[in-house]
Amino acid sequence: MIESKHIQAVVTSRRDISSDLWVVRLRPQEKLSFVPGQYVTVALPQGDRLIERPYSVASSPSDDELEFFLELVPGGHLTPHLYDIPAGGEVLLRRLAKGRFLLDDKSGHPRHFMVATVTGVAPFVSMLRNLKEWERCGEAVPYQIVLLHGASISRELAYCEELSNLARECEWFRYIPTVSRLWLDRGWGGEIGRAEDILRKYLDTLGFTSADTTAYACGNPVMIENVKAILQRAGFPAEFVKQEVYWVAEKGE
Repeated sequence: MIESKHIQAVVTSRRDISSDLWVVRLRPQEKLSFVPGQYVTVALPQGDRLIERPYSVASSPSDDELEFFLELVPGGHLTPHLYDIPAGGEVLLRRLAKGRFLLDDKSGHPRHFMVATVTGVAPFVSMLRNLKEWERCGEAVPYQIVLLHGASISRELAYCEELSNLARECEWFRYIPTVSRLWLDRGWGGEIGRAEDILRKYLDTLGFTSADTTAYACGNPVMIENVKAILQRAGFPAEFVKQEVYWVAEKGE
């Protein structure tokens, strides 16, 4: 029996990015409210208990479906089972979205610098899709936003085309994808290096300073610690460096 704090959701589609990365869309039996940047806990029954893990939502709050960018964790408790669910299959979701990794609309900062690795781009995609909808509705976007997105190879940049198109369409947004293993991706013509290795370059050349910028980092915990150290040296107060760590110590789900 499903507890009242859970609802059922149907897998409506799936897009495989690589052998261990995929984008999945779910349609809950009732609309689930969230703020861009928050996460929703996905669950599957295993024996007489539920296995649950939180995942950042990539879709806009106005979307009737929820979208997640997931990574298969070998030996993990949940992702191997999620990976095997086809379109039409079902999962459970907690009714309440949670999380405080939100776009800073309190400080008055006009500039926002976002750094992500692989699946860590998901909450930023949600924020950007939501801002694009503001613009479609005639509301001006009062921010300048940069998203620096790192991966080992370009195939792992699941939203590269969408975000590149958004950057061409919107004066308020710039997208910087980068790959760190060029020898595995000889056709790549974009930026090269780990996200944290080129962070300072773009902060400086684009004029994003601690006086007017809120920074964000999401994904790999090593990247996040490196980004925090770089921003600290650049004079960013800790209160204006937001972080969302996707696993701690050993890699988890």
